[in-house]
Amino acid sequence: MTHSPAIDKATEKLDIPSLNSPQMRRILASSFIGSAIEFYDFILYATAASLVFNKVFFVNLEPSVAIFASFATLAVGYLARPLGGIVFGHFGDKLGRKGVLITSMVMMGVASTIIGLLPPTAQVGMIAPIALIFLRIVQGLAVGGEWGGAMLMALEHAPKERRGFAASFANMGGPAGAVMATLAVSAVSTLPNDQFLAWGWRIPFIASLGLVAIGLVIRLKVSESPLFLALENKAEEKKIPLMQVLTKYPKSVLMGTLVGMSSYTVQGIMTVWAISYVVEAGGMDRTSVLNIKAVGAALTVVFVWIAARYSDRIGRRPVMMVGILAGAVLALPIMWMLQMGEIWLFAIALFLANGLIQGVIFGPFGAFTAELFPTRIRYTGASLVYQLSSTLGAGFTPMIVTGLVLLGGGSLWLAGAGWAVVFVIAALAMRSVKEGKDADLSAEKM
Repeated sequence: MTHSPAIDKATEKLDIPSLNSPQMRRILASSFIGSAIEFYDFILYATAASLVFNKVFFVNLEPSVAIFASFATLAVGYLARPLGGIVFGHFGDKLGRKGVLITSMVMMGVASTIIGLLPPTAQVGMIAPIALIFLRIVQGLAVGGEWGGAMLMALEHAPKERRGFAASFANMGGPAGAVMATLAVSAVSTLPNDQFLAWGWRIPFIASLGLVAIGLVIRLKVSESPLFLALENKAEEKKIPLMQVLTKYPKSVLMGTLVGMSSYTVQGIMTVWAISYVVEAGGMDRTSVLNIKAVGAALTVVFVWIAARYSDRIGRRPVMMVGILAGAVLALPIMWMLQMGEIWLFAIALFLANGLIQGVIFGPFGAFTAELFPTRIRYTGASLVYQLSSTLGAGFTPMIVTGLVLLGGGSLWLAGAGWAVVFVIAALAMRSVKEGKDADLSAEKM
């Protein structure tokens, strides 16, 4: 590895706090809470897309077409995520991590609140679904900039031997936000169906404004990343981070994305499509299904925590490979459990998918992506990998699975086979990526 003398001199003076220090606890809390609030809003939309939007914004359509349209608006948000990662990553690499995180949080809170206030199509016609799509794009841009910055603020403050664990706080924030979003929808879903569709579903969206205010108070107190502050490589200042990522690290982007798609394929299938499938086709109780989903998200947090801790000991690759191989083996059995139409089998399927498989892959994923790129382009590179993974893995999955089920005549075996193929590809991609646990993050080249 080649080092810049300026970086070498600066990194000698870095103030890297212990994970038990008050400063580091505040940083980790900011990473976790900020990510949780952003993903509360993003997953709240996904849950509503499964249960509400096809009945409120896509009326006068066949049920299967309406749910497909609802899932299409979900995909639009995922399409915007890589762009958000690029834009916010650019400014995060040029100006610093902290400012862009505050901007992304405000964007998300405002967009979600307006979604909660949108009139239905029955009142304002096509304006409603068009506005919904626009606001979903804003959500996608905002969450596209959130994860990379939240993860890097924790990772770049942490001591080398605890980077995986520190970075996982942003990863734990995602499923924690999913728990909050799911429980919020579950609470209002106990209303009579006409009231739930008329105004009940709006309450969790409007409440996000208060959560964002809390997150901003915490985030404003966090100091800038020491690795970013130490970066004094003037020769790179005028270069565009995205161009450096794509020209100098194309393999890192491609392999990292293929690995990350595995986790997000599970998320797209089990937390969006499967919810709609078991409620609409399986006739399961909506509130019970949402409560099971919340428990599954909580299990994701637990497994993220465990996997991240082990990745600091034995490496990112072996820990993530356990989750990838488990996903390939369990794909068809999980789909069989869904098709049986029993709520207890649905619970087991969801717990295996979101706990064991997604949690183990996702736990080290923050450190895994960060260690693929040097500091000067790390925000852009890590965000691009993460957001491409989520867009390709989760953004289109509900629509693709819906099509595969129709193609299979109602059977889920085609969907299960597609799931397994994604995981086999991820395993092959992982084999071509070097272990980054002991990488020097202050190095000019990695």
